[in-house]
Amino acid sequence: MSVLVYTESENGSFKKTALEVVSYAKAIAESMGTSVTAVSVNGGDASQLGTYGADKVLEVSNDKLNNFNAEAYADVIAQAAKAEGSQVVVLSQSANAKFMAPLVAVNLEAGYVPNVVSAPESTSPFKVKHSVFTNKAFSVTEISTAIKVVGLGKNAFGLKENSSAAAAEAFSPSLSDDDFSTKVVSVDKATDKVTIADAEIVVSAGRGLKGPENWGMIEELADILGAATACSKPVSDMGWRPHGEHVGQTGKPVASNLYIAIGISGAIQHLAGINASKTKVVINTDPEAPFFKAADYGIVGDAFEIIPQLNEKLKVFKAQNA
Repeated sequence: MSVLVYTESENGSFKKTALEVVSYAKAIAESMGTSVTAVSVNGGDASQLGTYGADKVLEVSNDKLNNFNAEAYADVIAQAAKAEGSQVVVLSQSANAKFMAPLVAVNLEAGYVPNVVSAPESTSPFKVKHSVFTNKAFSVTEISTAIKVVGLGKNAFGLKENSSAAAAEAFSPSLSDDDFSTKVVSVDKATDKVTIADAEIVVSAGRGLKGPENWGMIEELADILGAATACSKPVSDMGWRPHGEHVGQTGKPVASNLYIAIGISGAIQHLAGINASKTKVVINTDPEAPFFKAADYGIVGDAFEIIPQLNEKLKVFKAQNA
């Protein structure tokens, strides 16, 4: 009867999203009077999950699962849920989890609600609040199936320590060749950079930068803030920046705590992809740019004058507070 949660990891370490979904699962478990079981696939130290509320950790060790495979991972989660008799399965809203979630729901004949933004309104009946229409509105939806699958939006619940003595237990799911009908040929990853998916702060720029040769000050700002760099769709289309940095409705969604948009007008497709960010700051020479209507803070001015000054001020601030 436990609440089951899938905890994502990379290179043997759990991601922040994994700790957040455990925190969220603990809140559900307490309201339902049950426990939290975490599934770790080639993951890290189980005690870390216990810090945020996991009572049991099912550890899956399988070299075939070193690279993410949606079908195989979905089968692992479904088998774990059946073995534990779980009525609720909690996943994150990472790119991998969103790919996998519908497959998990089908395997479990479960209802699935993505983009959940808070603890359930009630657990009997089971109702959750989630964002809809590309984060422009909210809906409260009841999941009436026997098993429920919940996709927790990034930064929607936060990390909440709730220490438990997590008991680690080996779990060996039965996987067939059908689970690996899709094969990973190669994986190319950027190194020594904060990824957009994991970033608390994102510094993004658009055509207002006038060319790829001017991105140095953007990268410097991101480095000072410990942020990820991003860009608008036209910038990636022109080859100024990698396509992996394109954020927006047709690119990567962003739900950072701070999103800084520099020289981006704010087309509706871009805004749709970043609306979930908590605080939005815009720097643009055009006071009529649509982005100002969505921004929490805005500066009307030339980025080529503002950003170098901002970088210097931040360097001084960091040095004084080191």
